[in-house]
Amino acid sequence: MLRSLLTFLVCVTCLMAGAQDKVAPLDKSPMDMSYCPPGYPVLKIQDKATEPLLARVVYSRPQKSGRTVFGELLEYGKIWRLGANEATELELYQNLKIGNSKMKKGRYTMYCIPNTDKWTIIINKDTDTWGSFKYDMKKDLMRYDAPVVKITDRAEAFTMVFEKNGTGYNLVVVWDDVKVTVPFSL
Repeated sequence: MLRSLLTFLVCVTCLMAGAQDKVAPLDKSPMDMSYCPPGYPVLKIQDKATEPLLARVVYSRPQKSGRTVFGELLEYGKIWRLGANEATELELYQNLKIGNSKMKKGRYTMYCIPNTDKWTIIINKDTDTWGSFKYDMKKDLMRYDAPVVKITDRAEAFTMVFEKNGTGYNLVVVWDDVKVTVPFSL
């Protein structure tokens, strides 16, 4: 009897272990991270970092996939999570200025209201949220209007990168044939 029970338990354990071998499918909008200054973690481990870590953005990268992005997939004048899946996260490692607004070191959520001529970039204090379903305007800390620039080299995947400018860095946001730039400085 004990032998039968042990055999049964071994079989159940093996079946359960086999079920755990299945890997979840890849997300259609993979998560990515951009550092300011660009490539900071690699530069740090190579002892080549010449500037302190200022900020990073964690976001998911939706794909165009043959869709019309602006005006259809993303409605003009409506709040957007600035990516896919979870709302985009901004972490400031120092007190910084975004545009002309002073922001304290900390973790925030970024949203956007896209329009044909400008995107209103929003920094909000509510974190760890999915999409923009629970967006609360009362938790906004700042807004910055970034002019839209049309580009000829279309971006299939939504992309956010930091690039050096004369006074600090720009967060460059590109998708499809649209680019906006948000200035960050000390």
